[in-house]
Parts: sequence; C-alpha cells; structure tokens
Amino acid sequence: MEPHGLKPSFLRNILVRLFLFCVFVIALRFAYVVTIRGESCDVGDFCFFALPENFNVVTGSGPLTGTSSSAVISSSDKSAPSTPKKIPDLWATADFQKSVHFHSSIFQDLMSEAFLSPNFKTLCVDTAMGADVFALKELGVEDSIGISKKGLKPFVIPGQGLKQPFDNKTFDFVFVGGGVVEKSVKLGDFAAEIGRTMKPEGFLVIHTVTNDTYSYESLLSLFNFCKLVKSRDIDGFESKMPVIREFVLQKISGEGIIKNPIEKSSEDSVDKCSVPGYKRDIIKKAEPLIQEEPAKPWITLKRNIKNIKYLPSMVDISFKPNYVYVDVGARSYGSSIVSWFKKQYPKQNKTFEIYAIEADKAFHGDYKSKKGVTLLPYAAWVRNESLYFEINEDPGHKEVEKGRGMGRIQPVQTSGGSTSSDNIDQIQGFDFADWLKNAVSERDYVVMKMDVEGTEFELIPRLIETGAICLIDELFLECHYNRWQKCCPGERSKKYKKTYGQCLNLFKSLRKSGVLVHQWW
Repeated sequence: MEPHGLKPSFLRNILVRLFLFCVFVIALRFAYVVTIRGESCDVGDFCFFALPENFNVVTGSGPLTGTSSSAVISSSDKSAPSTPKKIPDLWATADFQKSVHFHSSIFQDLMSEAFLSPNFKTLCVDTAMGADVFALKELGVEDSIGISKKGLKPFVIPGQGLKQPFDNKTFDFVFVGGGVVEKSVKLGDFAAEIGRTMKPEGFLVIHTVTNDTYSYESLLSLFNFCKLVKSRDIDGFESKMPVIREFVLQKISGEGIIKNPIEKSSEDSVDKCSVPGYKRDIIKKAEPLIQEEPAKPWITLKRNIKNIKYLPSMVDISFKPNYVYVDVGARSYGSSIVSWFKKQYPKQNKTFEIYAIEADKAFHGDYKSKKGVTLLPYAAWVRNESLYFEINEDPGHKEVEKGRGMGRIQPVQTSGGSTSSDNIDQIQGFDFADWLKNAVSERDYVVMKMDVEGTEFELIPRLIETGAICLIDELFLECHYNRWQKCCPGERSKKYKKTYGQCLNLFKSLRKSGVLVHQWW
C-alpha cells in the first residue's frame, strides 16, 4: 500500500518545482527589461502588467483639441517615429507637462519668425527633463536631441554643454534654457563648444534671468561668434525664473567674430578702446570722490571703504569666461589678498585667478605654498628694464605705518646711471601694460588693486596710452602724495612730491575716461 501513497507527494513536488521555475523565468525577464534595457513594465513586453490600448499621455494645459499644441503619445500608435516604445513616468507629471507647454509656445513663436524650422537639426543643451526636446518633436522638428550630464532616455543623451559628443558644424538651431549659461563653471569652454557644433548662420536661443545692461553686454561678448538678432522679456513658468530674458543670436558665417573693443588705431598706431555708455552709467552710481584733502588721511581714507559701491553689488557678473584679481604691490599674502579681497570683495560665488605682483624679496617666501595665487616677483613698470630702489626701513621697523603696503622701498632711478645711496636694491621691472594685454582679454572680469608707491603717475598714463586700461572692470588705486604726517602735526611727508590735488585729478580723469576707480588707502 505504501507505493500508492507516494504518487500524490511526487506530483506535488513536480508542480511546485515547475511553478518555481516559471516564477524564476518571469523574474529574470523582468530584471532584464528594467535593469539591462533601462525600461519599465509600462512597455507591456512580458511584464506583470501592460498599458491599456487606449492609454494617452497628454501634455500641455487645457483640453486636447485638433488644433492644440499639446502632445498625445498613444501606446497603440505605431506610426509616429518620435513615439518611444515606453512611456516614462516623468512625462505624466504636472511639472513636465507645464514645461512642455511653455517650450511649445516659445518654439512656435520662433518658427513664426523663421528662426526655427521643422527640417532643422536641433540641440537642447544641459536640459534637465528633456521637455524642450519633447516640445520640438511635438511641433514636427523630429531631428532634435538633448544632452545632460546623466542623460534621460529616450530624447536626452549623456553629455555636457562644454564637452559635446558631436562633430563640428552639426546643428542649425541650439537652445540653452533654464538659466544654464550662468550656471556653467567654465563659461569660455561652454561658449566655444557651442560655437564649434553650430553651423554657420545657425541660430542660438538663450534664456537667462539677466536684467542689467552690463550682464547683457557681457553675454553678447561671451558669444562673440554670433550677432544679436532679437531679445525680449517673457513670463517664466517657474518661481526661480519668473521673468526670462530671451536672446536670439545668429552665428556669423565663416570664422569671424564680433569686433574686439580694443583695436589698433591707424592714425597713431596706439591701441585705443571706446567706452560704452552703460559703463559710464555705472560710474555715475559710484561713491563720490573725496574732494577736500583729509586732515587725517589715515582715518578718512580707511573709513571710505564703507562707502565704496562695488561693481558686483550693482550688476550681475555671471557672463564672464574668466575672473581675475591682480594685486599690484601685493606685499605679503595676508596683506590685501586675504584681509580684503578674499574676505570682503563681493565675488558672487565666482572663483578668481589671483596674480600677486611684488618686487620686494622680503615677501616672496610667503607665496611658495599658496595655491591659486601666481607670484610675479618684479616691479610693475612702463618698460622691461632693471630698476634701483632705496631701502628706507626694515619691514618690522616700529615707525612703519601700520597697514602700509610697500612703504619701505621707493624707486631711485632706472638702470644706466649712478646711484646716490649705498643702501639700494636692484630689481627687474617689466612692461605691466603689455603683460596685462597678454594675460587677460576684454571678455574677462578683471579686478585690480594698485599700491605702487607713487609709480601710479607713470603706470596709469601707460595703461591709457596702450588701451590696457579698458581691460580693467574695477580699479582700487592708492594715490601717494605729500600727506600730513601722523607722527608730526603740521608736517607733510617728504617721501612724495605730488599733492592731493594732483591725485584727485588722476581719479577724475580715470572716471571721465570710463574707468570705475575707487580711492584706496
């Protein structure tokens, strides 16, 4: 009787094993679809559930009509080439639909003005959700693709605006929305890469939140391979960008660029630059110059720092390929670089490349281990030549005024003659204006502090003469004159021959020339 009792148990084991095998096969298939192919069970391809035949994803706002700009993606529609096999969950969200509706409206306006065409090859740069690409395909611009750092199937592939996986001269139309330009870390590389992949006479559309003329002009200078076709203000669809400034640019045919503001004069062969009106308007907003000579300059001029209207506090400095701080007469690393520029100057979260120009050997060792700072161990001068400086006092001398810059050295004469003092030091001077023109460009944001112990009366004219002054966005200048002495009431310093009136005229002439200059101490 026992053999007959074994049959039900044997059959149950067979059935259980068969059931477990089927579960394993289904689980394996599910893992393949979701993990390996990067899809979800919405494809209805041997998954636990499938989309109903009449399922639609409607994007945009309002009811769907035959003339609506909303997109309809049906799981049963096999004829539309832009319809992916799967329907990403993202597409059904309210934010995505809102974004598509916004971009559809934008692109329709651009199509009506012939800036965009269905037969264009288009690119959306650093797109967050791919809604802009979706909107383009919805409008019939089928050859559209987006790039973002991680990618997002099916319309966005991995890539970055500053490193695109495309050949030269690929796209007829490039869209950069969502304030992407100002978020880019390397704006110079970003702009150059867009220029590389755009076709000549192709269109570039940029959305930004810029609202001042300075940043407006900076952006146009950044994309100087294009000409401005149109700009307008439009209502945004996100709280972070309630108002959007739209720029429509067209790439210049060939390899041309918009004319550099610093150009060679055919009349006197001297480099000159013109100062645009928007820069003069900024100067009008600057703090007033101190007209009367201070009786206690060591107090008055230091207090003036609280009145200074820094350029970044008045305008947006986002659209610059590089940010540079030049400290001429830097003294020690902790003097003005750390105590003022790093701690007080409003940098708008930008990283600045720092140049410290310091001729005094006593301070050179202070820069050996400092990252992000380039030391130029020379004296800023009007030409390349050796200079002789008289050493007045030791750096730690008790009579050196607290907070002074290069207060212990002063020029005696240039090379080629005799010296009247045995207490001298020889250093190398270099053509500062020429160096500046090779180190930075007119598109960079350049801040300069100058404390050169009276040499400013030679350096400033040289900067103006060569046009290098136009490369400086903001200048903090200490002008040296025969000021009243702190130690000796009623006595003036014999170290400098210039008067306060001459210094004031220097500041006035700089501002009149379009330079945002501040009185420094």
